[in-house]
Amino acid sequence: MSNTEPINFSKAELERYSRHLILSDFGIEGQKRLKAGKVLVVGAGGLGSPVLLYLAAAGVGTIGILDFDVVDDSNLQRQVLYSVEDVGLPKVEAAKKRLLSLNPHITIQTHQTQLTSENALDIIKDYDVVADGTDNFPTRYLVNDACCILGKTNIYASIFKFEGQVSVFNYKNEKGEYDVNYRDLFPSPPPPGMVPSCGEAGVLGVLPGIVGSIQASETIKVISGIGSPLSGRLFIFDAKSFSTRVLKIIKKPTRQAIEKLIDYEKFCGLKSAAEEKKLIKMKGLTVQEFKTLQDSGEDFQLIDVREAHEVAISTLNGLHIPMGEIPSNADKIATDKKVVIHCRTGGRSGAMVNFLEKTHGMDNLYNLLGGINGYAKEIDSSIAVY
Repeated sequence: MSNTEPINFSKAELERYSRHLILSDFGIEGQKRLKAGKVLVVGAGGLGSPVLLYLAAAGVGTIGILDFDVVDDSNLQRQVLYSVEDVGLPKVEAAKKRLLSLNPHITIQTHQTQLTSENALDIIKDYDVVADGTDNFPTRYLVNDACCILGKTNIYASIFKFEGQVSVFNYKNEKGEYDVNYRDLFPSPPPPGMVPSCGEAGVLGVLPGIVGSIQASETIKVISGIGSPLSGRLFIFDAKSFSTRVLKIIKKPTRQAIEKLIDYEKFCGLKSAAEEKKLIKMKGLTVQEFKTLQDSGEDFQLIDVREAHEVAISTLNGLHIPMGEIPSNADKIATDKKVVIHCRTGGRSGAMVNFLEKTHGMDNLYNLLGGINGYAKEIDSSIAVY
């Protein structure tokens, strides 16, 4: 797309891409645009896996991979880019090795970092298109705003439990005008904790493969210039009912122009690192501190706010009150001794500690930091990590 130099193919490349070349609406010109194209994939997880695999296989000339995480056992249920041999390795390095083994005719650039307001513009400016496979609202708004400032197309996708969404934002149409962006769909973020992550709510393993493949398809369409991109439309897929919908997205006439990047953690209502540290000191117990409490013989109450299907996987044998039932069961929570509340990793239980303190004035509550997974990893390896 952005390359003005002549694009040529070797005999090996012509044979590799032959099924593209014989497509009447694609042909050699479409393949040339793919080879000249530069795509940054933000997030090399569930969505990033199929996106990266299909972009590499299709022959996108330059692919950037941005991720700061390492491969974990729990990733392998859905992140098909990796194998057991990759566990513990940086995702960007494992992904690069896999993609080059799939197609040695492309260039892979890695960015082992977290995308921030400080580095986003500098990283994204070198690419034509961004495929956003992130799982949190601050980064989605950051990617959107950076793309708007730089005039880049943002191929958006998200997944939650059994449902996925795909759209194309900031697409420059034939009139040279930029179409809707993420803020036209979601002008403001949901309240903190309202939408749990896949790590908290779970996700059907095959779903990111389906949704990510559609995201890759839209990316290829935008780069090659074929078909009609999902600009101005939101595609929704429900794997549980096998139903699809396409909703129209209207550009908000009152939306202000995006001129600079902001503090997206603050914009999404999340606490700063200093505030989180203070909150942890006041209301949290590390798993080591909790083990000391267990061994001390002190009387305390342990409450598990996970869902029933999670308790069936692993348990610390606490009183089970699902998070949604806490408000109507607050009378079951002790007020005359320490109460430790836990969930899978500490997010939901922390929210319940805050809720009960604000609504019932309780000051004897402690959040188990790291949750049952942290306890399993650091204290009791016989407990399953999920």
